[in-house]
Amino acid sequence: GKNSPCWCGSGKKYKHCHEEWDNTINVLKLQGKIVPSHNLIKSEEDIKWIKKAAKINNAVLDLVGEKICAGMTTEDKLVYDYTTSHGGIPACLGYEGFPKSVCTSINNEICHGIPSEKVVLKDGDIINVDCTTIVHKHFADASRMFCIGHVSEEAKRLVEVTKECLEIGKEAVRPWGYIGDIGAAIQEHAHKNGYSVVVDFCGHGVGNAFHEDPYVHHVGIRNTGMVIAPGMVFTIEPMINQGTRDLYIDKDNGWTSYTKDGKLSAQWENTILVTEKGIEVLAW
Repeated sequence: GKNSPCWCGSGKKYKHCHEEWDNTINVLKLQGKIVPSHNLIKSEEDIKWIKKAAKINNAVLDLVGEKICAGMTTEDKLVYDYTTSHGGIPACLGYEGFPKSVCTSINNEICHGIPSEKVVLKDGDIINVDCTTIVHKHFADASRMFCIGHVSEEAKRLVEVTKECLEIGKEAVRPWGYIGDIGAAIQEHAHKNGYSVVVDFCGHGVGNAFHEDPYVHHVGIRNTGMVIAPGMVFTIEPMINQGTRDLYIDKDNGWTSYTKDGKLSAQWENTILVTEKGIEVLAW
């Protein structure tokens, strides 16, 4: 009923909270659109904890940016120590058997590179550092690219265009728009610059779990896919390749993904909250 507590857990009366939201969703559903279910909509309490996780996650990546340099190994102690000492849990550690607290993907590694004291960063490397932090059973996920020392102009350009793809993807998000809008915008910018977009991995809902619906593909067609509704939280994380989009996964560790042609790959990732007016970037 209109005067009952809203299903979102806000404590407000339904008529003052999500009644209008539900009315919009029901109209879209009648039009044959794919719409999010209530369990994809984050409550005020959820968002509070996701933001706390994001605060630690952002600080971890800031710290990595301060420390990372040629001659440093990719061992995950820095990330683990900072995260745990500030009340967080590294979500990667033990996730489906992943052995470390963070993913470190260098040069032609697309994603899921495994940190190691045996892997030493060299002048000219580009590296993606991908962190996810848990606080109070809530998750925030982001990754950044770092250029080590004197990086080639072609590597630098790939990193910059990939960041532009992320920003353009975020600009495509609008309340009551479509998930396909994001992929279409990213794909157009990457292809215009002569790069390919990895299709084997994509963004995802996040917050109450590490990976939730919807899948956020980085290629797409405008006005298709799930409707983007206020209250959704998901990542956008384009992986852009210098050569073809084809890849293979390391048979020995079962995790690390490489470009099939050996050319460079880059990735940036943010966690965003969809609001009534646009988006709020939570983790970057």
